[in-house]
Order: sequence, then structure tokens, then C-alpha cells
Amino acid sequence: MPGDPGQIDFTPVTAEHYPLLLDWLHQPHVRRWWGEPETELGYIRDMVEGRDSSRPFLILLDGDPIGYIQYWFVADNRDPEILADEPWVAELPHDAVGVDLSIGEEALLSRGIGSRSVNQMVQRLLDEGYTNIVIDPERENSRAVRAYEKAGFRPIPHLEGRSGSALIMQYDKKNETDT
Repeated sequence: MPGDPGQIDFTPVTAEHYPLLLDWLHQPHVRRWWGEPETELGYIRDMVEGRDSSRPFLILLDGDPIGYIQYWFVADNRDPEILADEPWVAELPHDAVGVDLSIGEEALLSRGIGSRSVNQMVQRLLDEGYTNIVIDPERENSRAVRAYEKAGFRPIPHLEGRSGSALIMQYDKKNETDT
């Protein structure tokens, strides 16, 4: 039906998804905010194969894969190498969970899918008992920042200006707007 926003679901990433993910990572609208495609796919492969505790998922819209979302555990990301590049991680609550996502299909940007996807993942995390949920978009990625604000995230004041190009935001249900 026209105007129907479609059903958002998640499915865990498996090895069969690697070619699709690599294609998305090469797309200019994704590549601008993520690292080298092969390196990023290597990180995802580490998650799928159990060498990284982060949890990777495809975002499905009416059953079709249209993006990628993951959540990661702050407590597992406090080794010296990570903290050297991202010292702000040490200032997050030990029990915090971070979320990252990207819409793989450029034609689906600015349609509310990102904010709906992150909102649904946040609800899943809340249902699993996580209460400190953060996201760290690039400050200049205004489309992502708006989507995360719409989903209830707000900048963490004490980290403003201390996190390089990232804007560290925390979920607060009272800030959520209608999606």
C-alpha cells in the first residue's frame, strides 16, 4: 500500500552475506563514513566467527536486506589499542552497549528507515536488560545525527569536543520522537 513504511526486522549476519556487505561498503554513501571496505568486512567476519563479541545483523525491510546494524560492548572495547584511538570509550559506563548502522541502498536514505531501525534495535537491547545505549556517528554526518535524535539519542555533554570527529550520543527514552 502507498505510504506503508514496511516491516523492519533483523537477521544475524552469516558468511553468505559477505558479498552483499562488501558491495554496500563500496557504495560512496557508506564508504564516506566507514573505513576501507575490505578492512570493515574483516571486522564483521571476526564478529561472525566469534573473535569479536560485537553482534552483526542485516536490516531487513519487508524481508529484503537493505542495511547493516551491529551492537558492541563497551567493556570489551577498552584495550590500550582502542583507547589510544578513541579515549572517550573509557569515559562511558562499563555496562554500555554501542550501536552502529548503515543503510546499504542509497535510494532508501532519508526515508526514516535508519531511525526506525535504530529505534527497534534499542528496544531489543532494552528488552534484554541493557540501559546504557550509545551511538557515535561522525559529527558531520547530519543525516545520521538527525536519525539518531529522532530515535531518542542526545549528545553526551561531558564528551562534547573531546571525541575527535565522532559525536557521542546516548539513548534517553524521554527524548524519543514519533517516527
